[in-house]
Amino acid sequence: MYSGLFELPWWGYVVVALVMTHITIASVTIYLHRHQAHRALELSPLPSHFFRFWLWLTTGMVTGEWAAVHRKHHAKCETPEDPHSPQTRGIRKVLLEGAELYRIEADNKETLARYGHGTPTDWLERNVYRRSVVGVSLMLIIDVVAFGAIGLTIWAVQMMWIPIWAAGVVNGLGHYIGYRNFDCTDASTNLVPWGILIGGEELHNNHHSFATSAKLSAKWYEFDIGWMYIRILEILGLAKAKKVIPLPKFGEAKHQPDLDTLQAIITHRYDVMTRYMQSLKHTCSEEIERLKKSHAGKFDARALRRWVLSGEERHLCAEQKAQLAVVIGDSKALVTVVSMREELAAIWARSTATHEQLLKQLHEWIERAEQSGIQQLQDFSMRLRRYAV
Repeated sequence: MYSGLFELPWWGYVVVALVMTHITIASVTIYLHRHQAHRALELSPLPSHFFRFWLWLTTGMVTGEWAAVHRKHHAKCETPEDPHSPQTRGIRKVLLEGAELYRIEADNKETLARYGHGTPTDWLERNVYRRSVVGVSLMLIIDVVAFGAIGLTIWAVQMMWIPIWAAGVVNGLGHYIGYRNFDCTDASTNLVPWGILIGGEELHNNHHSFATSAKLSAKWYEFDIGWMYIRILEILGLAKAKKVIPLPKFGEAKHQPDLDTLQAIITHRYDVMTRYMQSLKHTCSEEIERLKKSHAGKFDARALRRWVLSGEERHLCAEQKAQLAVVIGDSKALVTVVSMREELAAIWARSTATHEQLLKQLHEWIERAEQSGIQQLQDFSMRLRRYAV
């Protein structure tokens, strides 16, 4: 039996498969995702063309189609128009049929026209890289010639890698389970703090909170291997990151917050909202425990806690919302926490308001927080005064 040009021990073939699939993951996260879809970094022609060529061989994905589908995912996240949200389509469907959902949306001409702008349209793209069957077939020949019959298995692993890990795990589990650093408006989560196996895409909540950041890690204990590769490319003069996740800065608490304070709060709005939720967690937990005793068995305490602390209403039906609204009405503290959370978010949501109007709104919010009688809310208002540019 033909054994290929390279005879390796069994573990050697495993290493070859892992290395080649990792290059594919790096190509997706650096080129397709951060460079093309979000313009978070610039790439010189050398790595850019290498990534395009490698993706043509190992996935058959077309740059313009991938970028368009992903941009629509961000624009319509967690709505029925989201191409692959487990919140609207179900986790099982996205996990098992994520690649099919991508292909369906990639065939939508309206999606490509609206969201596919700025992607390559050169001769190579039109005449070579759009012929996906040719690329993956060439990869099959290369694998068999190089490794013999085992090359078929290596090729099969290559073909399954992105559908399983990217289309299934990131798009599915990355909007379903995990931890959240930032209270962004969608359901995105960080799967694990070490982004190695999927090139940094494990840090999905960080990405959805700061989509144009070339770096996906945000905390000191998080690691984004894709960012490490980008830094290496930067050192070699082959790439340049445009933006990274901004770190909040703090100064002395201002007696009267000014426009700089307002700008810092808007810039770090996800950090602001996350800190708000964390600071009020103890107060909310105490109130919910009290309500459980006075409304025994009449409401879902877990749903109430999620609604109060994160504002996530997408999981609640109309009956649950009405029921929880009645329950919250029996707690002045919870009414205050929920209403002030919504008012705080409105400061950066009002795109038509002038800076002076927003600053006045901020002053009024801080004044109400200090007069609320809730110690944690008073402490948080002092934190707001310390945000700096």
